[in-house]
Amino acid sequence: MGSDTDRHFIERMHWDDVARRIGDGAVAILPIGAAAKQHGFHLPLNTDRIQAEWLAARMAEKIDALVWPTLTYGHYPAFTEYAGSSSLSISTFEAFVREIAGQILGSGCPKLLVLNTGISTLAPVDRALARLGGERIRHLWIHEGPRYPRAARQLAEQGHGSHADELETSLMLAMVPHLVDMTRAEASPALIQETPGALTPSDPHSPNYSRSGCYGDPTRATAAKGEALLAAILDDLHEQAAAFMAQGPGEHRSAAAQAVLR
Repeated sequence: MGSDTDRHFIERMHWDDVARRIGDGAVAILPIGAAAKQHGFHLPLNTDRIQAEWLAARMAEKIDALVWPTLTYGHYPAFTEYAGSSSLSISTFEAFVREIAGQILGSGCPKLLVLNTGISTLAPVDRALARLGGERIRHLWIHEGPRYPRAARQLAEQGHGSHADELETSLMLAMVPHLVDMTRAEASPALIQETPGALTPSDPHSPNYSRSGCYGDPTRATAAKGEALLAAILDDLHEQAAAFMAQGPGEHRSAAAQAVLR
């Protein structure tokens, strides 16, 4: 991201410029993406943050929005056995989201889009935002459909996956290929559960064992798959954002509340 995004990310702006943009009616985007969460041997710990800010930048360009600094700590209990991975308690994370979102709305932004890259963060964010009232807030999950799930089903070759897998690695190959080390990509065993619990690198007898920390087969990832997945995600996000911005009072429905966790 270069100078073209400087007018969207408030951390790169002066406060009076932010005030002027808010006064002109700019919508706010609050990305949520971990910066301390393992993503296998082949992806960096800030993978979620990279995705959140990449997508937020493109959304901001589309709707001329202001992007607040990413919430890089959250509730990620499935990864804490892996070095560097951090997780807040649900209560702490909910309070964190509620206070930041409340301050953004209190600053005068007419509407707020909360852009969430996680799965375990969906329910806590929904609860936090519900306490602020729904008319001015929309919670967007980056994998919510209809286009992304359809594209994922068409492209995926792996038999299982949901973390640092074929799909997520493909996204990163399309976004930041220089940060992906495909020579270290390693498929995880097919776990007993369809959706694993807390992963472990230390107990080979656990049904949630993953030596690398991924769940799926990142060796099947390609940049071409990532480009197709990104196009689907952006189309979904742009459509949902446009519908929300066109809504009047009393028409809000939370996106995350409707999301099916897979």
